[in-house]
Amino acid sequence: MAVTDEAIEKIKGMIVSGALRPGDRLPKESELAAELGLSRNSLREAVRALSLIRILDVRQGDGTYVTSLDPQLLLEALSFVVDFHRDDTVLEFLAVRRILEPAATAMAASRISEGELDVLSAQLDALGPLPSVEELVATDLEFHRGIVQSSGNSVLCSLLDGLSGPTTRARVWRGLTQEDAVSRTLHEHRAILSALRDRDAEAARSWATVHIASVEQWLRSTL
Repeated sequence: MAVTDEAIEKIKGMIVSGALRPGDRLPKESELAAELGLSRNSLREAVRALSLIRILDVRQGDGTYVTSLDPQLLLEALSFVVDFHRDDTVLEFLAVRRILEPAATAMAASRISEGELDVLSAQLDALGPLPSVEELVATDLEFHRGIVQSSGNSVLCSLLDGLSGPTTRARVWRGLTQEDAVSRTLHEHRAILSALRDRDAEAARSWATVHIASVEQWLRSTL
């Protein structure tokens, strides 16, 4: 593993220094191995590892390329790792969401367009006053994703997208067992939307915090 780690670090160094840029094709395996002072086998293992985390793109019959290095692409690895969470870590994921999502919602207040606000409003209208828990949770995910995308920060958007999975089951569980969970969620969504329409960043931040904290508080009381 130490030899493979060295190979990974050397390829990483070429990308960080700018010797290899997004979209560039890597030199032939034999040439790159000689240039970096590596065995072809250790180079091959390094390329395989870097392709798994979307740094490199191995195209059969064409060669190996540096990916776009777009944050959303690179953070796909986070989503993969997050899928292995244990149930007892859900509160920790919610705590991270409570830190990041209100900030993203506040950022969106000055950036989100009227058209985007209308789309969010239409999503809530389509639910009606008595949606099923599954419908509500699915719309909840889309609602918050739409807001975070409007924050203008692709890294923040990708992070929150990757963190949303572990909390989905908790939100469904809450909807099924807490008497007023559905009505509270709908009310909080409307309040967030109203604050965004008013371009009130602090109100949007506060309502997003309340929204996530209510799920966190309920889950903490049931564990």
